[in-house]
Amino acid sequence: SKRLEAIKITLENLPYAGNVKYKTHIEDIGWQDWRKNGELSGTTGQSKRLEAIQIRLTGEMANKYVIYYRAPAEDYGWLGWAKNGASAGTIGLSKRLEAIEIKLVEK
Repeated sequence: SKRLEAIKITLENLPYAGNVKYKTHIEDIGWQDWRKNGELSGTTGQSKRLEAIQIRLTGEMANKYVIYYRAPAEDYGWLGWAKNGASAGTIGLSKRLEAIEIKLVEK
């Protein structure tokens, strides 16, 4: 029952050129701009919850892999899998994300 307030996502030892890009939907703020490779998305010290996330790959990584991700939302539990930039979480329901699971699957 703890909320996520910010996230950094990195891919290490990439077999192909490319980045992981992600953006988050934040309580009372809305969608932030896209971040990449370990940059902070969310807020710190403001007690604002993450409500949704979008993640995608770029470059050759996007040609070779699909990125899947899902999150448990307050009062809902684990939601279904999203992929390649689709939204995971809730928007406009004031429900916090409590974790994020991410998987890379080779095409």
